[in-house]
Amino acid sequence: MSTSTPVSSELVTPPPPLPPAVNINALDRLLSPLTTEQLLRQVILDAFPGRVVVTTSFGAESAVLLDLIAGIDPATPVVFLDTGYLFAQTLTYRDSLVRHLGLTDVRTVAPAPDDLAREDPQGDLHKHDPNRCCRLRKEIPLENALAGFDVWISGRKRFHGGDRGALPRIEVDGRYLKINPLAEWSEAAIARAFAEASLPPHPLVEHGFSSIGCFPCTVPSGNGGYSRAGRWPGSDKIECGIHTTKTTQNPS
Repeated sequence: MSTSTPVSSELVTPPPPLPPAVNINALDRLLSPLTTEQLLRQVILDAFPGRVVVTTSFGAESAVLLDLIAGIDPATPVVFLDTGYLFAQTLTYRDSLVRHLGLTDVRTVAPAPDDLAREDPQGDLHKHDPNRCCRLRKEIPLENALAGFDVWISGRKRFHGGDRGALPRIEVDGRYLKINPLAEWSEAAIARAFAEASLPPHPLVEHGFSSIGCFPCTVPSGNGGYSRAGRWPGSDKIECGIHTTKTTQNPS
């Protein structure tokens, strides 16, 4: 059973950026021909051992990336944000999937209670300022949780649409080298990976949820169309801010 670690809004001082010797364009040329598994193995075991962290939502598609990670090194640090507003099914799924895959370093982080009491005393910030709510409950805790790492592996994919439509496999996000190993995968490829590895689905998928976030801001997305259509319904918000608030530079 994973426990949540509250993370204060007082940001810790991160380590210095990747050294100049890491040439992003050269790294992109080196890694771009690799398969997804080869890419992950190269990054985790060979190029940046001990400097890599994976973030996951334990959402509808998360098992595919986590299965690949577990097959390479189950002790790879995995960070999961418990915002305080997650579906109970997500927390149950986290625990069962961690056991199923044998992951040994899953770190559940949460916003600090003092910060919630000060910034969102009524628990209704999401209703009138969802961006600020995401900043409080997601961005700040994650920034602190990632502070000891240099390389960040995410599970984003181009078929999610929006700003993700042109997502590269390798990019620079602020001070992090960010790896998006599943960027080029299709929905069909994700479905095949679930079937071939007999991966358990998130329990809300059968109820029409193709993207799963906090319960006040997520509804079933239905069949077809934009896979993240159920997020922040009734607004033009499509991202929580975790992947959009820093300056992102793509390899060229």
